[in-house]
Amino acid sequence: MLESTTPHSSEKSPRSPANASLENRKEELLESLRHTISLEAYALAQLTNLVDDSFFEAIRLLAECRGKVILTGVGKSGIIARKIAATMSSTGTTATFLHPSDGMHGDLGVLSEDDVVIALGKSGESEELVKLIPAFKRLGARIIAITSRRDSTLGRESDVTLFAPVEREACPLDLAPTVSTTVALAIGDALAVTLMKVKDFRSEDFAKYHPGGKLGKRLLLNVSDLMIRREDCLVLNPNGASFEDTILGLGESGLGIVLFSVDGSSLYGVLTDGDVRRLVSKHKADAFNLLMTEVINRKPITIPSHWMAVDALKFMEDHKPPLNVLPIVDDRQLVGVVRLHELLSVS
Repeated sequence: MLESTTPHSSEKSPRSPANASLENRKEELLESLRHTISLEAYALAQLTNLVDDSFFEAIRLLAECRGKVILTGVGKSGIIARKIAATMSSTGTTATFLHPSDGMHGDLGVLSEDDVVIALGKSGESEELVKLIPAFKRLGARIIAITSRRDSTLGRESDVTLFAPVEREACPLDLAPTVSTTVALAIGDALAVTLMKVKDFRSEDFAKYHPGGKLGKRLLLNVSDLMIRREDCLVLNPNGASFEDTILGLGESGLGIVLFSVDGSSLYGVLTDGDVRRLVSKHKADAFNLLMTEVINRKPITIPSHWMAVDALKFMEDHKPPLNVLPIVDDRQLVGVVRLHELLSVS
């Protein structure tokens, strides 16, 4: 009877020849990774020196565009074009992707004379792309080219040419688009971000295009949507409350804050769990003899309920030290509290 040669789960499998070979080439492969990254970083650094009036003219065309921005490209350039279109669409510029092959077979119906086309092509001679140029012009659209060859058909026939030279690809065969696609993507991102500045695109605008995500919801919500209302908070009268009442109230409410009001509507002051710990540390057992009117924070930081949640979150996180809970006051009337927990847990 043959014994099983399958190793037990507790035993280590011997290293395969392939893995052993990789281990022997570790430094070589790490250097390859570094080299690829350095080539792409170098190309981007060189690109900053080439941002000239043609880039400004591209921004002018895009800012004045009364229609859509159409991104197009073949192969890997097409993938980058799709990403740029998505970035523009989410940052206030109406944009869409048109595949050149689809354009040649009816999808040019998406194009109008009010549109601007951004065409990506490293060589600027891709047959599918070049064939579309006359159609773009007949329909009256303006063309912005992103190419590494100014003298290419795409470069010559476009209204604006954004020069994106690439000395060589990171691919050891200098064939697979790597550096060239990184450069094209950077140009697309630069155009999208600059258009955001032109259009004064703000966080609340961003939220309109991202309503389903955590950030979008947080941007769309006001403090009033997340606050714990006054009726659900612990509100004590400072003239009758004791230190013991305050401690018990903190434990029962779990809000980390006790609110004080003389008339039941306006805020007199607050004590947080941090304040209570400091008082106990300082006064020890004598803390229970303290009068609330003597130790309450009479000038607490407050915010109004109409603040956007994202602004409240930033305010609380940026404060030194960071704030965990804040009273909400509208027209001198206490309306509730908001906690950092609620702002961070919006989903």
